[in-house]
Amino acid sequence: MTLDGRKRQAAANDEIIRQAAREVFVENPEAPIAKVAERAGVGISALYRRYAGKDALLGALCAEGQQAYIEEATRALNSQDGVWGAYVQFLRSIVARDTHSLSNRLAGTFTPTKDHLRDAAELDRLGRELFDRTQTAGFLRPDVTFLDVGCLLESLASVRMSTPERNAELRQRLLGVIIDGLRADPANEPLEGKPPTSIEQESRWIPRGATR
Repeated sequence: MTLDGRKRQAAANDEIIRQAAREVFVENPEAPIAKVAERAGVGISALYRRYAGKDALLGALCAEGQQAYIEEATRALNSQDGVWGAYVQFLRSIVARDTHSLSNRLAGTFTPTKDHLRDAAELDRLGRELFDRTQTAGFLRPDVTFLDVGCLLESLASVRMSTPERNAELRQRLLGVIIDGLRADPANEPLEGKPPTSIEQESRWIPRGATR
């Protein structure tokens, strides 16, 4: 096999491992890394050649989800579909890429690196810019917050039925209900309770058992 062929094979193997890891850890974040190797159909040594351990693999999945969010937020901010159309497409794309299953299940299961923290700040900046632009234009109800939307998207990620295809279908259906509820309407009843805070969101990423 040529060098290019080996690189392509290594990339393909890495994607198989990551897909298996997404499936295993979304099902059970406490699962041992051996379950990933079993699901991927590779030897444990092949997995360890790519990742130093479970923490590194979880970190790679988190980084993948962060990049997906950054890509979709950037695309929406540069979209020519109008403010509301761009925001709705952003929500649809984020749910389709299932980024919130990772954040919902991986929070607190590994130690974030400086790169994770940097990307978290960037996705937060882009997401808030997109949200604020949409709300300022009058399309979003004034009493909903950026973090409210994040919690709603995480709640969609918990919808799990018989197959990944059915999950995706139902999540898009329910997202339609959420989008209608987010849109500004004089007939809306005021939201009850206080919105989630940044401190509440960030504290979930402190590894379990660690102290501040």
